[in-house]
Amino acid sequence: MSKIDFQHFTLDNGLKVVVHEDHSVPKAVVDVIYRVGSKDEEPHRTGFAHLFEHLMFRGSKNIPSYDSPLQRAGGQNNAFTTADVTNYYLSIPSDMLETGFWLESDRMLELALTQESLDKEKGVVIEEFKQRYLNQPYGDAHLHLRGLHFQKHPYHWPTIGKEMSHISDATLEDVKEFFYGYYAPNNATLIVAGDVSYEQVRSLAEKWFGPIPSRNLKKHALPQEPPQTEARSLTVHGDVPFPAVYKMFHIPPHNERGYYIADIITDILANGRNARLFRRLVREQQLASSISAYPWMMHDPGALSLDGRIAANSSIEAYEAALQAEIDDLQNLTESDLNRIKTKLEAIFMLNQTTILNKAMGLALSDALGDIDLVNTTPEIYQSITLEEVKNTAKHIFDPSNCSTLYYLPAEK
Repeated sequence: MSKIDFQHFTLDNGLKVVVHEDHSVPKAVVDVIYRVGSKDEEPHRTGFAHLFEHLMFRGSKNIPSYDSPLQRAGGQNNAFTTADVTNYYLSIPSDMLETGFWLESDRMLELALTQESLDKEKGVVIEEFKQRYLNQPYGDAHLHLRGLHFQKHPYHWPTIGKEMSHISDATLEDVKEFFYGYYAPNNATLIVAGDVSYEQVRSLAEKWFGPIPSRNLKKHALPQEPPQTEARSLTVHGDVPFPAVYKMFHIPPHNERGYYIADIITDILANGRNARLFRRLVREQQLASSISAYPWMMHDPGALSLDGRIAANSSIEAYEAALQAEIDDLQNLTESDLNRIKTKLEAIFMLNQTTILNKAMGLALSDALGDIDLVNTTPEIYQSITLEEVKNTAKHIFDPSNCSTLYYLPAEK
């Protein structure tokens, strides 16, 4: 499998710059990843990282509109926030590359933060909070479950925030303090990929990002989540048609081998309509109407989720018994089963690396994890995982004392 070649250098202000040359099409991607996410927020001031995902498009010191010049240059952009990072990326014709540097450097330098822009984006985020968590069935399930599962670590709350009031009460001074404490060249990596050259990127980076001063970061030690020693459960009622069961288990962080083993386990259980849980619990036994299993890609020790909605003529007791039977059956996994999943994961990985944007994002996320080479070595990690490791890890993860369960029931009448 071909690897992604890249070069990198660091500016005097601490900004790391990564360059990947791909001259197959006359396009370029500029990706700026900041090492700030919801875990960096204060417990009484949550949702700020996600709020900034919106504010960063509201205009900067010298550019009142971010989107307009980018669109005139034929470019497009997007962003996302996680518990660990915030990522901003744009695609643009390669002959307009400098426009991307101009836009991204100016909003790293200084945002045009005003009370008007803050109030507007607070309203947008609050409405998003309502739509995603409060106004749809089961929408607040993981809001409850994360608080049950993470009792010390800031993963306790979602990226959008723990409470709407944390956003509505945010002041202009609050958001300015957050910006200057995290959105800094010495807390970011710039990835430039596509129809570019190393020399060109170096020159543009020094011109546009070099003058931005490094900043005193607000980084602080995070409280570590203690080992869970007994099963936890919580029951909530809501306006839902049928019961649902959400289970969460502690797993290692994304940059450790145990995470990749957990990922394989979730693929064996629930990746596709022919995976074990869907085939047996949904299609054959008709105990659940839907079921999913997935690891959370977190930089600190994180979580694996098993989410299931109970079928109309089933019960929570029957569902949980059948789920446990499938978990126990992982001990009967064969080499053939494991190799089939490894092949599928490698194919997915290769497919994801076919576009310039995906390669740039892979470089960004790998660098944020502390090992940029993961963009190339991830398939090797999956291929090296043994059957014995999978069985032993499954036994450890699915120990009842490692589980937090949310029972989401229809409202009592």
